[in-house]
Amino acid sequence: MSPAALLFSSFDVSRQAFYRSGLVAAIVNLKPIVPGHVLVIPTRVVPRLADLKHDELTSLMASVQHVGRVIERVYAADGLTIACQDGKAAGQTVPHVHFHLLPRKLQGDAFARNDDVYPALERSEGRLSDDLRRVPQPIQMDADEDRKPRTMEDMEKEARWLQTFFEPASIPSDGDETRAGDGEAVVL
Repeated sequence: MSPAALLFSSFDVSRQAFYRSGLVAAIVNLKPIVPGHVLVIPTRVVPRLADLKHDELTSLMASVQHVGRVIERVYAADGLTIACQDGKAAGQTVPHVHFHLLPRKLQGDAFARNDDVYPALERSEGRLSDDLRRVPQPIQMDADEDRKPRTMEDMEKEARWLQTFFEPASIPSDGDETRAGDGEAVVL
C-alpha cells in the first residue's frame, strides 16, 4: 500500500518526500540554496501558520526539530538556518505553510556573510511557484539564474537517500509517526 499523495499547494511532491508523519512531511528542494536545503510542510494544504490546528502546529515544529537534527548531522553542518515566510507580504509565493531548513557551516559555508542567506532565500521563494509548474517538462532557466532546477530523478534519488537516515528508533513518536519507505507507509 503506497502512502497518500502529498501536495505542496497544488503540486504533487510525493516522490520528493523523505519523511512523513501523520500530519507533516519533509521534501527535498527543487532548487536548493545549499546542499541539504529541504522543506518541512504540513500534509494538509494550509496557506498560513495561523490557519494550522494546534496538533498540526505541534507536529510541524517537532518535525522541523527532528528533521533539522538529521539534516545537520547528514550534511556535517554546524548549524541550521530555519525560515518560514508567512504570507505574501513576507515573501511567501506558494500558499502552503513551509519551513526551509538549510545546513550551515562555520568553515566553508556557501555564504561568506551569514545574513546573505536571506536575500538568496527570498529570490528562491520568489521563483518557486513557476519552477514547480515546470518540473514535469524539460527544464528552462533564466540566463541570470545560477541555481538550476534539479530533475525529478535527482530529487527522488536524494529523497531515497535521506529516508535511510530516518530509522524507526530515532524518531520521537506519539504513535502516529509514519515514514514513506519502499512504497509503504511504515508506522514508527
